[in-house]
Amino acid sequence: MSNGAGTVQQIKDRLSIVDVVSQYVKLQRAGASLRARCPFHAERTPSFHVSPERGTYHCFGCNVGGDIFSFVEAIEGLDFKGALKVLAERAGVELVYERGGKEKKDERERLFELLEAATIFYTSRLSDAAKKYLKERGMTDTTIKTFRLGLAGDSWCEASEHLRAKKFTDKEILDAGVAKKNERGSLTDKFRNRIIFPISDSAGRVVGFSGRIFGEAASPDAPKYLNSPETPLFHKSRVLYGFDRAKVAIRKLNCAVLVEGQMDLLASHQAGWANTVAVSGTAFTPEHAALIKRMTENIVLALDADEAGIKAAGRAARTALQGGLNVKVAQLPTGLDPADLIQSAGGGSSSGGKSGADAWKKAIRDSKDIITFLLDVLEEHLPQKDRFRRAVETIVLPFLSDMQSPIAREQHVHEIARRLGVSEAAVSETLAKLPTANANSQSSSEALAKEDRSRAKPSFARGFGRARQAFAILLWQQSLTKPSIDVAGYARDLEAAVGPESFAALATLSEGEREALRFSAEKLHGKSANPERETKALLLVILKELLAAELDDATMALKKAENGKDEDEIDRLMGVCKLLTTRIALLHENV
Repeated sequence: MSNGAGTVQQIKDRLSIVDVVSQYVKLQRAGASLRARCPFHAERTPSFHVSPERGTYHCFGCNVGGDIFSFVEAIEGLDFKGALKVLAERAGVELVYERGGKEKKDERERLFELLEAATIFYTSRLSDAAKKYLKERGMTDTTIKTFRLGLAGDSWCEASEHLRAKKFTDKEILDAGVAKKNERGSLTDKFRNRIIFPISDSAGRVVGFSGRIFGEAASPDAPKYLNSPETPLFHKSRVLYGFDRAKVAIRKLNCAVLVEGQMDLLASHQAGWANTVAVSGTAFTPEHAALIKRMTENIVLALDADEAGIKAAGRAARTALQGGLNVKVAQLPTGLDPADLIQSAGGGSSSGGKSGADAWKKAIRDSKDIITFLLDVLEEHLPQKDRFRRAVETIVLPFLSDMQSPIAREQHVHEIARRLGVSEAAVSETLAKLPTANANSQSSSEALAKEDRSRAKPSFARGFGRARQAFAILLWQQSLTKPSIDVAGYARDLEAAVGPESFAALATLSEGEREALRFSAEKLHGKSANPERETKALLLVILKELLAAELDDATMALKKAENGKDEDEIDRLMGVCKLLTTRIALLHENV
């Protein structure tokens, strides 16, 4: 794939930093830059700044920064090539895939290519019997094709042999999770007698598979679903099935719908809910919550209505609440999962039917806030006041303690007190006794941010804040296409003011520290009507302070010489003090 400087520049020419960042966070104007609460760490006060002119971002809280590529890498959990693919699609820039190039491909790129080849292999093997089953479950030809559903037959090593023929090594086939070693040390396909669902990262690149048992040759003891093992590309705690296709709709609708399985997701997308994602062989994790929160703060849980599904919904809700999400629950008819609901209500096997889609739509639209949902369920099943109170105390309040919003907590405290017939103070007192996972998480993140900030301060900068401020102006002006001051002349004046040694020390700052200084200068001076005058005044202040420090040193030395009755040294130091005092007085008149 061509990812040279030309392609990168094309994308940067078409997409501004504001275009990209504003799709994930709400930006507000702050002088020449824009700011927001940082999407990479928990904070109450916005410290994340974006510079439209320079095309960069920087957070003063956690000290991260960069351009549109590093931002997408960080927020989508992608490598550079994944970010390149995402941004190229948004910018309408075609990526050219080079074949036969001499450049050696890295291991991850080889695994991506292998998994793509495996996906094509499985889709080519999708039999009429498998298609018939999928259509009986309500899937259309378009859905089958769009989500690239395939089939792993009953052969022990057909996929492995196909990939070997494509020049992939046994190690690569094993590393990708497509095969495993048998007792004889040879390769055996991981997936056999299964309908295959490719799982992609947020850039749309296949990273693993989920396989549903299918076919007469399938073992009755085999698990219903089988997922790829953990690999360098596939981490089930970080990947949500369908996220690559759902993220645009999630941002647009400001809400994500979470279901439990692949068939549920396909049915939901087919019924018009393109903002649906699914967990893949694991519980909903904090990493999943963070992934969702980058797109929206709202999530609707629509897990199976059986006992296991309700328990899973409870665990997912607590994780989502701890991750700062607003959680609602869609109540499904007992015994039905989303796919069954969509199909059974409609009766039409090819499309799920109009009424099936309407039933699913109603379930989502009527979803209740998690606290209200729990209170309604408990009140219905536990009409006795004492049992209801104990259940609220043990079941509902832990969810409330996970909630990040103080306002939302207070609203629910009011509702709980009303339903129990007790005072809000009693509910609040009980709630205060519960451990708050959210508070612990936030305090640790704030501690890490504080540690990062302390590490970011170079030792030479102590007592030298003005010099850093002046150097920040230099860096900021150098980054502008049309500087508003004489940059070369300013650099010479700054070096003369602080001295060659200190100027050289300033020049050794890392790029991250330089970017932070650029933003601080832009924030302070970005709206200035006369930056030339401001910079000259600042240099005069710096020079005055340095001369004042020299005068302090000379005065102390003079006292020492007077105590030692060294007449020659006294005369010399008195001359130095007089000269420094005169220079400071002259500077003071100009500041």
